Amino acid sequence: MSLTRLAEESLQKYGEYVALAFEGRQFSNVDQDRAASRLARVLKRLEVDPGDRVMVMLPNCPEVIQCYGAILKAGGVIVPVIFLLGDKEVAHILADSEAKVLITSSDMLWKVEGQIGVLPTLRHVLLVDGAADERTLSFPEEVAREADRVSAVERRDEDLAVILYTSGTTGVPKGVALSHANLESNARSAAQLYELDREDWGVAVLPLSHSYGLTVMNAGNLLGTRGALLRWFSPEEVLKTIQEFKAVAMSGVPTMFVYLLNYRDASRYDTSSMRVWGSGAAPLPVEIVEPFEKKFGGKLMEGYGLTEASPVVSAHRLSGIRKLGSVGQPIPGVQVSIQAPDDRPLPVGEVGEVCVKGPNVMVGYYQNPEETARTVRHGWLHTGDMGRLDGDGFLYIVERKKDLVIRGGFNIYPREVEEALYAFPKVVEAAVVGMADPLMGEEVLAFVVLKDGATATAEEVIAFCQSRLARFKCPKSSARSRSASWTRSRRAPSGRSCARSCARRRERGDPDPCWKPLVRHAGWHAPPARALVTTEPACNPPRLRKGEGRVKGRLRSLPRTRGVR
Repeated sequence: MSLTRLAEESLQKYGEYVALAFEGRQFSNVDQDRAASRLARVLKRLEVDPGDRVMVMLPNCPEVIQCYGAILKAGGVIVPVIFLLGDKEVAHILADSEAKVLITSSDMLWKVEGQIGVLPTLRHVLLVDGAADERTLSFPEEVAREADRVSAVERRDEDLAVILYTSGTTGVPKGVALSHANLESNARSAAQLYELDREDWGVAVLPLSHSYGLTVMNAGNLLGTRGALLRWFSPEEVLKTIQEFKAVAMSGVPTMFVYLLNYRDASRYDTSSMRVWGSGAAPLPVEIVEPFEKKFGGKLMEGYGLTEASPVVSAHRLSGIRKLGSVGQPIPGVQVSIQAPDDRPLPVGEVGEVCVKGPNVMVGYYQNPEETARTVRHGWLHTGDMGRLDGDGFLYIVERKKDLVIRGGFNIYPREVEEALYAFPKVVEAAVVGMADPLMGEEVLAFVVLKDGATATAEEVIAFCQSRLARFKCPKSSARSRSASWTRSRRAPSGRSCARSCARRRERGDPDPCWKPLVRHAGWHAPPARALVTTEPACNPPRLRKGEGRVKGRLRSLPRTRGVR
């Protein structure tokens, strides 16, 4: 079934209702469908044929949903791109996907200026907020010329619907090709888990350019639900929106929940209507669950998924058993197996690679059969995540295979160390990575962000970890940022952890203005009392010098490891 049928079924089943709120405006499902039909007629006029790719690069706004609906109606393939990417990444995706049309805004045009008129496959650029010129077309002007009804192009289940680019741990973005059947099956499975009243509001703050945004859109059509859409994450805006709409649900990444918990003015807002907070994309620190629920109400529940699985793999049920530290049980129709390096299934309780099978598993990596063959073997999607299943079928994600730190032959899972760091009362964010060491092979390096007004030395952080973990698992170096409020001001609209971002930069040896070394080892293998300490930001902190070692492993993209990646 073509995904366009889901919207048609919703209209037939629920009639017209207010489906979306955005920055003071409200849109019915009929409004959105008519807008999508007008744009579909524009795309057809621009010679978008069935199977042609159309890229959408916008922050959250109603036009994104209209674009997705229009592309599907025209028989095209959606290429969603997060607007935070740089011009080189965007250029790669434009060329690799061979997108015929790009829909974006005038403030992002600079990212593609070098491709317009140069890239032969890129025929048209539509600006949602700009007037037409010799290089671009005006989105409002073009749709105003069209009628609000169109016959949707029929597509088969196996036809491509979306190509989502994800870099994961490889650095070069790969196109994850998802079919209509992939996305429909995931939406229907997710809809089966929904236990709230369809007339209640949810808060939509995750990027619609992410695979999870597509599932939310498709499941919303099936359920006839309402969403208050935010352009990007802001603790104040989230809390204001919950209070205004008496919202009952919100999905986010752990960093969002950490900052909501530590938001000073949170008590000004009424969140008593909330029943469920869904967490994904990164490990949810179990230490924050109880204080978060006590402060805001509702249940904070963790799920798991990845773009290659369309994306949801497992989730907790609102009315079911919740196991803290677990990402729930596989959703209907999806199987999870824990496998050894030789693809042999492992028994309950043993740690191995998480593998997934079901109708949600991707068609493959776009134009990359070698990587597809390495990732999907014998019908199983090999996620690259390490995990275990318990006797009740609950999945626990332990770590990324490539994130594992091996110190003197001992395996250390960064997630376990991060949990200890989150328990330190002065820490608001933590990320742990491996660091090359000539004696032990690798050592543990921790990046932490302290709460506003808090102070702590590296020695204090390390000593706290040693009180909770075996000494060989504890960081031998740590780095910290100025404060939670300062790092929050640097945070991307996606809500990505500043500690995680800085850890990724250090892995690459790149400078980062967040972190300024003030005290440094004589060598990375020096005794732990001489830890790397940082306080104030510097514009250009030095790269690691030769012989000092480099940080290894731990490359995560926004959508990875725990929850949707």
